[in-house]
Amino acid sequence: MQPGRAIEQDVKDVQDELLLKTASGDQSAFAELYRISSPRLYGLCVRMLRERGTAEEVLQEAWITVWHRASTFDRAKASANTWLGTLFRNKAIDRLRQRKEEVLDDPDLMNDLEDDVPSPAEGAEQSQDYLRLSECLEQLRPQQRRAVREAFFSGVTYNELAARCQVPLGTMKSWIRRSLLQLRTCLDP
Repeated sequence: MQPGRAIEQDVKDVQDELLLKTASGDQSAFAELYRISSPRLYGLCVRMLRERGTAEEVLQEAWITVWHRASTFDRAKASANTWLGTLFRNKAIDRLRQRKEEVLDDPDLMNDLEDDVPSPAEGAEQSQDYLRLSECLEQLRPQQRRAVREAFFSGVTYNELAARCQVPLGTMKSWIRRSLLQLRTCLDP
């Protein structure tokens, strides 16, 4: 294993342990998890929301959710890093949807929002993992690749994707699930 990968694995193991301790009500473990995980999670929120103030609000709301829902973390299903990333991403998507609902009645505001805010996909391009993820995404079939990108970088729901692609909802869910499994296999060292 490469030295950088070994350090990454150590950090992931520490995060797993801290999240498990948090689930049992250990406040010091929660504080340490917050300390080592917040910068990355805050970056995720800023990239998705494009407003620092809103990102800070979502970050705080999500950490409260972590405290209350840490007991649902299952190390066998995902790492703490993945569990936290998913929770924070979903909170950010909820906020984006809320924002879209607020401006839907005013087309000028909607156009301004779309023009001024780079997409989450553009933010992901700046990360060091973008190239690796891009290579793995290219291995997916075009429709599935598009569905995964829209679901995870644009916050489009499965229902919306199914309607856009004119396929049953169950088919869309299967596409996404199989695609994620294929991506996981590709991204795992």
